[in-house]
Amino acid sequence: MDSTARDLVVIGGSAGSVGPLKALVAGLSAELPVAVLVVLHTAASSTGTLAALLSRAGPFPAEEATDGEEPRAGRIYIARPDHHLLIDRREGSDLGNGSPTEIMRVVRGPRINRVRPAVDPLFRSAARWRGPRVIGVVLSGTLDDGAVGAATIAAQGGAVLVQDPGEAQFGGMPAAARVNVPGAAVGESGELGQLITELAGVAGHVTALPDEDLIVETEMNAGGPPGRAGLRRDPGVPAGLGCPDCGGGMNVIETQRAVHYRCHVGHAFSPQTLAAAQGEGVETALWKAVSVLQEKAAVHARMAGGAAERGHQLLHREFSAKADEAATAAQLIMRKFLATG
Repeated sequence: MDSTARDLVVIGGSAGSVGPLKALVAGLSAELPVAVLVVLHTAASSTGTLAALLSRAGPFPAEEATDGEEPRAGRIYIARPDHHLLIDRREGSDLGNGSPTEIMRVVRGPRINRVRPAVDPLFRSAARWRGPRVIGVVLSGTLDDGAVGAATIAAQGGAVLVQDPGEAQFGGMPAAARVNVPGAAVGESGELGQLITELAGVAGHVTALPDEDLIVETEMNAGGPPGRAGLRRDPGVPAGLGCPDCGGGMNVIETQRAVHYRCHVGHAFSPQTLAAAQGEGVETALWKAVSVLQEKAAVHARMAGGAAERGHQLLHREFSAKADEAATAAQLIMRKFLATG
């Protein structure tokens, strides 16, 4: 096989993706010379069930990915619950011939796009190490995890497929990937296996070397310091934004037409996911404000009652006015919030 022949399929999905994934797997040929790595936003206890479903659905046996193992053609590897699945490189093989070998990494690390496992770190690490040999597939799901990763795969010469957003139960993820990769092939779930078969084994074309941001970020996601790659900085440039998860400063990282944000700790966000996280932060702040105002109203109402019992009418009116003011402010926030919900 050509050294740039496509031999690694990376698949990402979320809500509504199990059915399309089974249909995709059913469409693969047993002789297909590819390894398949899968990240789904699934419940922590569901990996074994998913492996059994996929093993029955098509010709490839499926199993949970093991840290440090080489992905083998003809097998499906599923991300472990609460762990990111990545591609990394081990310098020197077990045969002692000094050839570098790509391996799977199973790491915890900070949540990316507010989930773990996340699609973007798998896609970006695969793009870095396998470049034009990668086929990336984005299935049903909400928001935009996988969209930046798809852009990275395309930038490195790989192929990108997306489930038809109109067919997907939740079209957000495939639609976002298609925006970032306008040339992505689009197919219904029953067609994706055939599309992979047509692309697999065909030589891809190297379009660009991995840029410094991609190198640094994938090193950090794999658990190593940037210095392992001879680099001494965080990826991207300051964005002037705070991380919704930890409050730290964030950098913005560009990949062709796509951008994402990453804090110094390692939390990362695609634009839609960041906006959703910021919206949750606003909601939390509003409810905290309502709670504080209601407590303030209750305290002043109690103080007003005490003043009235003691015959202090001036204090009674003052405390009552403050109680009414706080209660009115709380009601105003609630009406405004519920009206825009």
